[in-house]
Amino acid sequence: MDTATGTDHIANSDFIWKGFTLTESAEKQILFLINKNPKIKGLWLGIKKSGCAGFRYVMNLIQNPSNKDLKFSFQYVTLFVSLQAMPFIDGTEIDYISEGLNHNFKFNNPKAQHSCGCGESFSIE
Repeated sequence: MDTATGTDHIANSDFIWKGFTLTESAEKQILFLINKNPKIKGLWLGIKKSGCAGFRYVMNLIQNPSNKDLKFSFQYVTLFVSLQAMPFIDGTEIDYISEGLNHNFKFNNPKAQHSCGCGESFSIE
């Protein structure tokens, strides 16, 4: 807690993050989505309390990134990540899987202890 202001304060410079990895498939899919609109600057990633396991991933294409988000640049795309989500998802590999008619992003999160049966949510202990 910041004793001068009485508020909690977390600065990007307070932590050294491992970051994220993208598989080639994930990077190609994100690039495909971004290229549909020239105003899109990248993909925003966060988490939300939800599901039977506790949290779910949230992804949105973003035009105006917040200076509060962390920026991770890859060869062809940029990922903006909520600072509040980083302790839960730091070190995650993002993949894009095609199985029959199903196509979706898969998160290989080394911090996730449990996930629900449908794979939509995860928990961290």
